[in-house]
Amino acid sequence: MTKRQERIKIRKDLFDRVKRAVIKVGTGVLTHEQDLNAGVIKRLARGVSVLMDQGCQVIVVSSGAIASGMKKVGMTERPADIPHTQAVAAVGQSRLMLEYEKAFARYQKKVAQVLLTRDDLCHRRRYLNARNTLNVLLDWRIVPIINENDTVVVEELKFGDNDNLSAMVTHLMDAHVLINLTDIDGLYDKDPRVHKDASLVSFVSKIDRALERAACDIPGALGTGGMSSKVQTAKKITTSGIPMVIASGLKPNILNSLFQGKDVGTLFLPKREKMTSRKCWIAFTLKAKGAIKVDMGAARAICKQGKSLLPIGIIGVEGEFGEGAMVRCIDADGMPFARGLVNYKASDIRKLMGLKTNQIAQRLGHKHYDEVIHRDNLVIVVR
Repeated sequence: MTKRQERIKIRKDLFDRVKRAVIKVGTGVLTHEQDLNAGVIKRLARGVSVLMDQGCQVIVVSSGAIASGMKKVGMTERPADIPHTQAVAAVGQSRLMLEYEKAFARYQKKVAQVLLTRDDLCHRRRYLNARNTLNVLLDWRIVPIINENDTVVVEELKFGDNDNLSAMVTHLMDAHVLINLTDIDGLYDKDPRVHKDASLVSFVSKIDRALERAACDIPGALGTGGMSSKVQTAKKITTSGIPMVIASGLKPNILNSLFQGKDVGTLFLPKREKMTSRKCWIAFTLKAKGAIKVDMGAARAICKQGKSLLPIGIIGVEGEFGEGAMVRCIDADGMPFARGLVNYKASDIRKLMGLKTNQIAQRLGHKHYDEVIHRDNLVIVVR
């Protein structure tokens, strides 16, 4: 079996197991000459409808609201400030959804608009509520069309771009694959817009620094996420045990080609067994409020033996945070290796550094937990 035949077999086996997919569609795919590309939306609706008829549940993370609004109000450049961006998004979102509704109606499918902010996913109850709502829509065979709520979101609650949002939705919904449709064929070893000899990387088993450098970080005129953003998304997705594909959304029948196992786009293979939804929420959705520095022995016990973080292994605390906050765990050299939810606030952890568990009550006057971070609330992200 040749390497190419082996890659095709891996792709075919992978997509044969997919029963729930998240498809992210970028601005570069959805727009043409600074307006919505109705033809692409129709092709996307056809491809998604075929997958649904084959028994696959599909969630769409869609860009395009701002570009759609710009055309409607007569703008030629993306607004630079938040109020104008939010106003343009408000104008464009309804037009975007109308195009999706018309396109899917041709195949007797319904769509639902779902607008999210990062705050919706950082609070566990709202996170679960969003998941429950999306599960009901999927049970009803309705396609959720998800976008960031640009109309109301403030800077500190932004996902950053829809690449990041698509990763969070993939984790939220326990999807089996993330398909990132963009305006080029996949990841190249050089920027194909600059280097004519650039080659497509069709298969990635490990994301290293050389590959990250190769990722172009030049966003389109109407979008916010470049290839670097997509590679960082792939890093999160594959670390959590889920494969991801970057492919051209401008190619006809691209979804059909992927699910047939054809060697198109760039496939990123997962690095480990799939994480639980809760572990993904801790590792990739919550924003870190601070950091805890641990000694070499504690880092080894956490990474190699699956142990909890105890006070005795702590050698430093960065930032101010309360009980239940998500913090990064860093080793003695300052390198992050895990994330977790703390049982004590920052000021108390500083008092407990280096102590044994039987000394906690004496130092604090109380002891609710032996562990500063219990292993059930601890996720290794790099090691």
